[in-house]
Amino acid sequence: MKRHIRSYFQFLVAVTLLFSSCAYHPDVPDSSKETNCLPAIFPDYCNVTVPCNIAPLNFMLPAGEYSECVARITTPDGKLLTYGAGVKVQIPEDEWREILIAAKGKSIKVEVWGKTTGAEHGNEKSEWLSFSPFEIHVAEEPIDEYLSYRLIEPSYVAWNFMEIAQRNITSFEETQIFNNKMTSIDREKGQCINCHSYQNYKTDNMLFHVRISNAGTVIVNDGKVSKVNLKRDYTISSGVYPAWHPTAKLIAFSTDKTRQGFHTLNPNKIEVYDMESDLILYDVATDSVMVVCNDSTLLEVYPTWSPDGKYLYYCKSVPLPEELRDKDIRSYYQKIQYNIYRRTFDLATRGFGEEELVYDAASHDMSATLPRISPDGHYLLFAQGHYGCFHIWHREADIVCMPLDDETPSDIDLTKLNSDGFPDSYPSWSSNGHWIMCASRRDDNNYSRVYFSYFHNGKAEKAFLLPQEDPEHHTFLLKSYNRPEFMVEPVHISVDEFSRVFQ
Repeated sequence: MKRHIRSYFQFLVAVTLLFSSCAYHPDVPDSSKETNCLPAIFPDYCNVTVPCNIAPLNFMLPAGEYSECVARITTPDGKLLTYGAGVKVQIPEDEWREILIAAKGKSIKVEVWGKTTGAEHGNEKSEWLSFSPFEIHVAEEPIDEYLSYRLIEPSYVAWNFMEIAQRNITSFEETQIFNNKMTSIDREKGQCINCHSYQNYKTDNMLFHVRISNAGTVIVNDGKVSKVNLKRDYTISSGVYPAWHPTAKLIAFSTDKTRQGFHTLNPNKIEVYDMESDLILYDVATDSVMVVCNDSTLLEVYPTWSPDGKYLYYCKSVPLPEELRDKDIRSYYQKIQYNIYRRTFDLATRGFGEEELVYDAASHDMSATLPRISPDGHYLLFAQGHYGCFHIWHREADIVCMPLDDETPSDIDLTKLNSDGFPDSYPSWSSNGHWIMCASRRDDNNYSRVYFSYFHNGKAEKAFLLPQEDPEHHTFLLKSYNRPEFMVEPVHISVDEFSRVFQ
């Protein structure tokens, strides 16, 4: 019911905006005062590089400082288009598509004017200001049309309604994959849903977990839905962090005993750490679980496959000093650091080779997590912080990229992707390898939101926020975007169809 109410409200807002602003093409001010600075628009789309199929980059000026905003877009073929209603600039999707077509491989010019509010009392008058123009470069490479994410309150202390949603990046369409009210049988304890994952960016083979009430892992195998219990008497837990093999019906999981800590003074606010963790391999066809590595003195987590399926990458903790091993983890969690390893994998025999160190983060007094290999196999992308395995609350956390072969240039630069002093984590590649997506708290240090960056020849361009029809959407949506994943197609299975496997 809440979902329907919210959808209806969003529909009314969309209709109102459509008639009040999107169809409105205002005139630019006859006169204005030059500021010689870029406009302080939100989201910040000044001088970004975007895909040739992205949704309109709607933005706004601060409502407390301005009462009106007008933007003029100049396309490479000389067409002039103006937009603005109130302090918001919202561009109709059909007109935006024409702009992208004209600017593919080129840039559009954006000029912005803002009318100041003036003082409520006194003699100060409002005036029009003109800002320095900026460009939006339109890359020739498209982005995957869909992404999915879990929407959840940022504190993780208490939650009620939770959903996994999917968004068409080329438009503003958002639909629900599943929610935790459909099948929960314990209203007091509730139900958690998490860790949605896909094989090769497609949705015919996918999964997500259901925890607490009616627990299990929901697996889609060639479009057929089932619920399985991945816990075995020789594993720590059921499957946790998943990674589909790119070609076979095999899924690598970590099995974890995870805990949380909540700070009162530490700016990082929340700490998530593993008490125990191992790696397993699950065979979808036979419902069998094989242990990959289970060193009881170390922590192995976050598996991911190379695009050819011949390597399994993962993170593994550095051995702790003897004097710390029997102590409460809360007294030494800041000393736990992870390196990135890999093992060869033989699909015919299901055998793994010896462990090989890929990146020694601990030697730099850092901790590396969430590895992802680029679709061409040349780059390793991961999140890095000072310690631990859950960096989305660590303000020093950044996204790091390194070459995986001698032929790939080593002068990789992600400076324009990362924020300064805010958590950037959960990186992933688009299917063509030209777009990097991450979850970041750079806007307010409370809510994680989805950012994209164009990646070409080892360089990342300025990151930009997932566009919304209403520029204030991110401000009023009191949810974090958790585990954003690229998809080349939407999930076609309905919420009701998913729920039937719990009956």
